[in-house]
Amino acid sequence: MDMIHIRAVSPPDLTDEAVGLLADDPCVLNLIVRRDAARHPDGDSIACDVLTGAANDVLHRLRTLRVDQRGSLVIEPVDMAFPSETAEGGRRALGPLRGAPVWEQVEARIRAEGRYRPSFYLYLVIAGMIGSVGIVTNSQILIVAAMVVGPEYGAIVAVALGIDQKHGAMVRRGLFALGTGFLLTIVVTFLFSLLIRGFGLESDAFDRGLRPVSNLINTPNFFSIAVATLAGIVGIVSLTEARTSALLGVFISVTTIPAAADIAVSTAFTSWPDAWGSLVQLVVNIVVLIVVGAAVLKIQRALWRRVGLRRAHGTGGEREA
Repeated sequence: MDMIHIRAVSPPDLTDEAVGLLADDPCVLNLIVRRDAARHPDGDSIACDVLTGAANDVLHRLRTLRVDQRGSLVIEPVDMAFPSETAEGGRRALGPLRGAPVWEQVEARIRAEGRYRPSFYLYLVIAGMIGSVGIVTNSQILIVAAMVVGPEYGAIVAVALGIDQKHGAMVRRGLFALGTGFLLTIVVTFLFSLLIRGFGLESDAFDRGLRPVSNLINTPNFFSIAVATLAGIVGIVSLTEARTSALLGVFISVTTIPAAADIAVSTAFTSWPDAWGSLVQLVVNIVVLIVVGAAVLKIQRALWRRVGLRRAHGTGGEREA
């Protein structure tokens, strides 16, 4: 059964109103109130479970009361819950809203991905270097390995969320991390590629100009945009449904890490048209991922909001009857 657990510390003057709105909602279960039980911040302790389809509305009303600002508000996922008659009644009342994402959780996951620690840049550089080895040896397996390591989608989706919420600082931080990270990756991978060239470690086929892996990367076309668009859609939908995985990371990185690696390798081997094609591929794909990500976020919010309004009107109509 899909639900979340809410722990709140409420100032005493807000407790009765907060408990009232929770108790009146059939989708709120296991409501527990302990007066004057909380410290740091001080107040009344409130705990309950909420069916995920109703969580957005419940959290919105609690935040409207300013429980999160004057006290505290914590959301925890519930891994398993046994169904009960009360819970089943709430699920029936939700109708199509049963599958609605909890936007507070979605945004928290995206913000967590948008923290650019030194490891973000380290993973990006290592991914680029692995990708460069895959290119000079014509090894598709190593290209996939590079895509597994790449962490760039966290920054891309953070920029998309910043655009969706008109949060300029989040957009600037994400773009700076992407720009700095890919520039660093290209520079380090370029030096690594020079080392490969200097010692003649590239494959004979690559040296003779037989570069099937590289040719797929440095030739931007309609299919490049199509794949980036599909990757952007899948990435955001997976985030909203908490279905992220390493496989998803590979799908996203197919449009970015190999292109960054090929810029460095092509430059080191003075293949200027290939370097330019990879640069265009990288920039176009990042832009498409960001734009599609922001658009899909906005569309999903609008669709679920419409579902919620239909349910509200239907419930209101039934009550009037």
